[in-house]
Amino acid sequence: MPTRIVIMGAAGRDFHDFNTVFRGDPSYEVVAFTRTDAQNLGELDEPPSRRYPPELASDGYPEGIPIRPESDLETVVAEEDVDTVVFSYSDVSHEYVMHQASRALAAGADFRLLGPDRMTLDADVPVVAVDAVRTGCGKSQTARKFASLLDDRGATVVVVREPMPYGDLAAQRVQRFASLDDLDAHDATIEEREEYESHIERGHVVYAGVDYAAILDRAQAEADVIVWDGGNNELPFYAPDVHVVLADPHRAGDERRYHPGEANLRLADYVLINKENTADAADIRTVEENVREANPDAEILHADSVVTADESAIRGKRALVVEDGPTLTHGGASHGAGLLAARKYGASDIVDPEPAAVGSLERVFEQYDHLDTVLPAMGYSEGQVDDLEATIRNADPDVVVSGTPHDLARLIDVDVPVVRVRYELAEKTRTLDEILDRHAETLGL
Repeated sequence: MPTRIVIMGAAGRDFHDFNTVFRGDPSYEVVAFTRTDAQNLGELDEPPSRRYPPELASDGYPEGIPIRPESDLETVVAEEDVDTVVFSYSDVSHEYVMHQASRALAAGADFRLLGPDRMTLDADVPVVAVDAVRTGCGKSQTARKFASLLDDRGATVVVVREPMPYGDLAAQRVQRFASLDDLDAHDATIEEREEYESHIERGHVVYAGVDYAAILDRAQAEADVIVWDGGNNELPFYAPDVHVVLADPHRAGDERRYHPGEANLRLADYVLINKENTADAADIRTVEENVREANPDAEILHADSVVTADESAIRGKRALVVEDGPTLTHGGASHGAGLLAARKYGASDIVDPEPAAVGSLERVFEQYDHLDTVLPAMGYSEGQVDDLEATIRNADPDVVVSGTPHDLARLIDVDVPVVRVRYELAEKTRTLDEILDRHAETLGL
């Protein structure tokens, strides 16, 4: 009899684990995925009822695989006579993971984590992987800089992004984004735009989707080097030749408290402590000490995150600040680049968005009570985008200062200017260019 499996996930790593470890192996039968309520589609008021489609599940799953709410875990284990629960999502505390393990054990199942040797794929071209210990550390600005530096050296670069497949999974098996129009064609959510748009604006092709073996085949066919731009604090899906992991001194200590970020920390060739220009020296030292204890072989790098925006559009204005949603919600941050820019460029007042919040955003503020000065850019559905627009209108600011990594003005219709904040990596010790020099032979440069 095959081992009966449930995979706990969040529409990302869970599908990859199935595809690489369980699909096509008759010794396993995956009877269900579960979807966490705390991330991605689970944050919608009415998450869609979905199945992992048979076109992706392949032989043995003629009707696909059901995706159930995580709250149903015990019921699924009992109804489906489950042998093993596999935990497959990211940016959660070690304590949280063990609570899920306790649920599985009490329900009568084993509990399992898949390691990188089981789920990473080997590429035919070199891979530079950028990952983090928490979401919101600055992976994307680092990946963007690596891609641009590789471009400057004459390499053809393709960026592969950790998955965020929230629509038709079969249609999203392999997604290629080469222009901003492609984002519209694929009906990309705000979260997807936050991760893809800045790469596309710099002329870099981005791949994402569901089936990362098929994505790898496509990406390496047109790339000299792949830049893996990780999501949350997830492990890389492709075995890296150079592995840079970011840490955030604004959340010092989290590098040892979150899964699988600590695993990334221990696997890193380089640990880049970012945002030092706005962090306390004591917190930077704490991160350094934790890195040295966990991974003494990693080289520690130091960098600032430099924020820029149109000062004339902000100074003296009542500003409503919109920030990257996941960084504020499951990332646990109180603010991001938007608030830093609003203060740096002299906003007369920071408008409190909570009293103006409507619909899904009202419930976000209830759930994440650490948020009190900024508005998270939730946008997994048209309804959430509508709620974002309505909340901004209700708040009645003079200007919206957008710290999200994409051009929010392209998606929302409000009656005040939307000022886009940009933030770039500024290395203080060894530069990314020097890292490429050090690994030039391996990377084929």
